[in-house]
Amino acid sequence: MRNVTVSLDDETARWARIEAARHDSSLSRFVCDVLRERMQDRGQYERAAESYLSRESMPLREVHQPYPTRDELHSR
Repeated sequence: MRNVTVSLDDETARWARIEAARHDSSLSRFVCDVLRERMQDRGQYERAAESYLSRESMPLREVHQPYPTRDELHSR
């Protein structure tokens, strides 16, 4: 584990200390956990986006038919 110095404004530092105490954690551990969670969320987002974008596209119409109207597309 590496040590990193972080500068916070007073309001943010106070909030972070309170949140760390609520989680029964040191401020250092709390910041590490928050950053790790953010990193994992980003990875999940990127995997989901990659999965979605890799799917084969579906045609909205048959070859010789007009495109559906907005209402037809959004009707449930």
